[in-house]
Amino acid sequence: MKSVMKLDLEEAKLLIEEAKKKSEEINVLETIAVVDGGGNLIALERMNGARITGAEIAIAKAFTAAGHKRSTHLFNKEPNGPVLPGNEAFGIQHMLPGKFAVFVGGFPIVVDGEVIGGIGVSGGNGEQDTAVGTAALGALQSHLQPDGHEVIIEADIKA
Repeated sequence: MKSVMKLDLEEAKLLIEEAKKKSEEINVLETIAVVDGGGNLIALERMNGARITGAEIAIAKAFTAAGHKRSTHLFNKEPNGPVLPGNEAFGIQHMLPGKFAVFVGGFPIVVDGEVIGGIGVSGGNGEQDTAVGTAALGALQSHLQPDGHEVIIEADIKA
């Protein structure tokens, strides 16, 4: 039997609060979604004035990052992104319509080498969404570090 870490609401709120803080710092209105290791939504927040489409997009990004254990933008990153025409997973985003995102803004939450969830950020450009997502992961690292846990904090995560 294997012990596993699970995200709970406390950590999801921590991720969202740090994401909002970074969003305000860089002056962008974001929607942030946090899912557990099974892709189930734990928490969602749409900042005042953020696009109404952001909720569904952020959830899809978080779901995809958790489910496929990689940052969502890696799916279409040149030259070997798996969803690019001619590559092995071309069209995979159509398998789960509306739930599978293959563009920037989704990051798996990897603690001690295990994917325990995902965070999706929608509302800014790619650079802004990445800055917000990685800032949130950094806050989780600070929160878990006293207990000896390690969180991957980078844009290009492939676990």
